[in-house]
Amino acid sequence: MHVGMALVFQNPDDLRDDREVYNAELALGLKAESLGFQSLWTVDHHFSGYSMSPDPLQILTWFAGQTKELQLGTAVIVLPWHDPLRVAEQVTLLDNMSGGRLLLGIGRGLARLEYEGFRVDRSTSRERFIEYAEALLTGLEEGGLHYEGDFLSQPHRDLRPAPERSFVGRTWAAAVSPESAPIMARLGAGLLVIPQKPWEVVAADVASYEETWAVEHPDKPPPPPLSGGFVFVDDSADRAAELAHKYIGGYYRSILEHYELANSENFEVRGYEFYSNVADHVENRGVDGAAEDFISLMPWGTPEQVTEKVAAIEANIGIAGFFPFFSYGGMPYGEVARNVDLFVNAVMPELKSWDTAPVSSPVG
Repeated sequence: MHVGMALVFQNPDDLRDDREVYNAELALGLKAESLGFQSLWTVDHHFSGYSMSPDPLQILTWFAGQTKELQLGTAVIVLPWHDPLRVAEQVTLLDNMSGGRLLLGIGRGLARLEYEGFRVDRSTSRERFIEYAEALLTGLEEGGLHYEGDFLSQPHRDLRPAPERSFVGRTWAAAVSPESAPIMARLGAGLLVIPQKPWEVVAADVASYEETWAVEHPDKPPPPPLSGGFVFVDDSADRAAELAHKYIGGYYRSILEHYELANSENFEVRGYEFYSNVADHVENRGVDGAAEDFISLMPWGTPEQVTEKVAAIEANIGIAGFFPFFSYGGMPYGEVARNVDLFVNAVMPELKSWDTAPVSSPVG
C-alpha cells in the first residue's frame, strides 16, 4: 500500500500565531520523505484558521524543490473557486518542474464562507465543477484549453510549458454527496475519500461509482480509491482513546463551525441538499454525539488498533493508498512528533507490506 502524509495547516480558535503554525507544518512536511512517506498532500481552504492552505499547488512547489522522489498531492483543488486555465498552468508547471510527481485531486467545495469570498454562487457549484473539470482534464491531455459552456467560455490557449505526462490514472476527485460519485466516474477520475460518512455508506458510493465507470469507460479499470484520515496512535489504548477524542473531536467541532453543518438552512441551496441530512444528524445526535460518530470513523488507538482500522477501510472500499493527517485540533507539536514517529515505526511498515493496487506513476 502507498502511504502518504497530509498537512492541514490548522489554527483553531487562533490559539497560535499563524507563522508558528506554518513553521511547524512545513518542518513536518520536510521530514516526510526521509521518514519513508511516499507522498505529501495538502488542501485548498481560505479565510479562517480552519485550514490556512490557500494555494496547495504553491505549497507543494515549495516542497518539490526540497525533495527528490516524494509525490505531491492536492486534496483537493476546489475548481469552482478558480480559473481553470490558471489551474491548468499551475498544474503542468509543477508537474514539469518536479519530474512528474504531482497527484491531482479535485473537488467542488461546500463552505458558504469560501464561496461568498470568491463571489461564486453556491447554487451553481456542481455545474461549474463539471465544466471546469472537463476543461481542465481535457486540456492537460491535449496540451491546450478550450471550452464553451454555460459558465466557462474559454478560447483555445496552449499550455506552456507543455504537459509532458498524462494525468490519466493519477487524477482523483472528492465525492461526499451520493450524486457526486457517478459524476467523478464520468470524468474519468478516481475517488478520493476523506472519511465523513459511515464506511458502509462510502462502500455504496464506491459501488455506484464503479457501475457508472463500467458504462463510461468499459475498456479500462478505474484508478483505485485513496483515503485520508485523522490518525492518533499511542502505545497506551487508554491514552489513545482520551486524546483521540480530544483532538479529533476538536477537529470535528471546527468542521461544524467552518461548514455551518448544524444549520440546515445553510443547505437550502441547489446541489447541497444532501448536507441538510448532515445538519439533521447533528441536531438529532447533538454535537457530542455527532463528534463521537466522526471519531469512530478514524484510525486511532494502539499501533495494532490503527493497523486493524486501516485494514478495515481497505477491505471495505479497496484503497490503494492512505494519507493520514497527524497534526490537527490544536494538538501540541511535541505530541504531533510523537504521533508521527510511532506511526512510522509501528504502523507504516505493515501498511506498506500489503499487496494493493499501485498508485499510478506518470508515463513519458
